[in-house]
Amino acid sequence: MFRGTHHHNLDNKGRLNIPARFRDWLAAHCDGQLVVTIDPQSQDGERCLLAYPLPYWETVEQRLAALAGNNPTARRFQRLFIGHSEELRMDNQSRILLSATLRQFAGLEKDLVLVGQIQKFEIWDAACWEASQVRWMADSAGFGDLGDIVL
Repeated sequence: MFRGTHHHNLDNKGRLNIPARFRDWLAAHCDGQLVVTIDPQSQDGERCLLAYPLPYWETVEQRLAALAGNNPTARRFQRLFIGHSEELRMDNQSRILLSATLRQFAGLEKDLVLVGQIQKFEIWDAACWEASQVRWMADSAGFGDLGDIVL
């Protein structure tokens, strides 16, 4: 579904043009509807947004709803993840309007990077993405056996 890294710009109204490969899939499978939320597991300096096609988001919501309501960690996660979610639809120019709240969380200014993550994609500030990649590559030993499993 969503693969690759795509560089795009945010316009002065906070609109993001969705890459052609992503927009074609979104148009065909969910009428251009998606849900964007914060990544509550982000570290400072590595904050991004997560964008889910609406049908996949609904399965994520079902899993979150099944979490124990008396678990304080689950409740905090739900409050952040679901509480910041916004249902969006691509406009006629294949753009979505990111709210000021979402843009502020991820530090989105002008230059953005969209990173495919199979069933969702991430939205990053370009400078933050580049700096994070440098850190991750320097710590590539931190992947342990995961590389052997996947590759």
